[in-house]
Amino acid sequence: MDRLVHLADDFGQSPWLDNLKRSYITSGQLQDLVDRGVRGLTSNPTIFQKAIQGSPDYDEQFSALAAGAPHPIIDDYWAMVLHDINSALDIFEPVYAATSGLDGYVSVEVDPGLAHDSAGTEIAARALSERVNRHNLMVKVPATNAGLPAIEQMIAEGRSINVTLIFSLERYAAVVEAYISGLERLAAASAGDLSSVASVASFFISRVDSEIDKRLDAMGSSQALALRGKAAVAQGKLAYQMFQQAFSGPRWQALADRGARVQRPLWASTSTKNPAYPDTLYVDELIGPHTVNTLPDATLEAFADHGNLVRRVDADVDQAENAWRDLAAVGIDLAGIAEQLETEGVASFQASFNELLEALEVKAASLRHNA
Repeated sequence: MDRLVHLADDFGQSPWLDNLKRSYITSGQLQDLVDRGVRGLTSNPTIFQKAIQGSPDYDEQFSALAAGAPHPIIDDYWAMVLHDINSALDIFEPVYAATSGLDGYVSVEVDPGLAHDSAGTEIAARALSERVNRHNLMVKVPATNAGLPAIEQMIAEGRSINVTLIFSLERYAAVVEAYISGLERLAAASAGDLSSVASVASFFISRVDSEIDKRLDAMGSSQALALRGKAAVAQGKLAYQMFQQAFSGPRWQALADRGARVQRPLWASTSTKNPAYPDTLYVDELIGPHTVNTLPDATLEAFADHGNLVRRVDADVDQAENAWRDLAAVGIDLAGIAEQLETEGVASFQASFNELLEALEVKAASLRHNA
């Protein structure tokens, strides 16, 4: 049996795929991954930029779209993206049914240009949710300060949300509060069951180590160098402690009694950027119940081949606390790094989004010229 199946069945961590492209659907590769134990899928603007610009798989659909009456190029972007999203939703629908709505979700991100626009994010997330209109869709909303009110509002409207680009424990606490407050508003507005609402809180893991290790290397002291490769896992473990605390006690129990689901921590950006680290480091060290790990292709195959199936997310928590304290003690600005990584993450997705739209504009003009 594949390690991916054991990961979910025996350890309570759902493996999701962090990728999507048209050929995965048409070749049957995505269905094969589901058969092996993959239980959900995440996408982002960079993934779609690589998919659409990197293959001819979208040419036929794009040519047909471009041949129509003049319209904004972004309409073509969403037509192609949502074609893939809907196909993936079909493939994961049986997983949703088999897990009673725990898994089987496909995530699609709102326009990254709205990351600092609360009202715009609300409108876009609502429109995406209503346009797709599938119970196993998760709309991705970034955990920016502007994103938090939109997250709460979408949950209050009964929509499933993947909260993305979390880089700090402080922001994670605000994300959890937005989710619980949204559920409380939903519960107050309706006497119905709350189990149709699902959410994950996506921590970006490897980027934390990449930035902090760079600064530790620059410091060069033995104390600093001894902390390399420890920050990301430590933060994940501390976040899991916060998760366990937040989703217990009377406030949460009142919602759980109405069928509410916990907002699971999702470990994202789990490929290892430093070749000196094990290629399954950010999977092995964060295994535990009520979590998700969304895996790029290479990391998924590496874990399936030689991952270490041991519950680790709540092991050695004292060491995680010590590492976090020691990082601050040697002069690592944890809050500043989190802010920087959020800014860079939003900018990266925005750049991918803009580059793809510009390429589509050029391609559409060429098609019209040659028509």
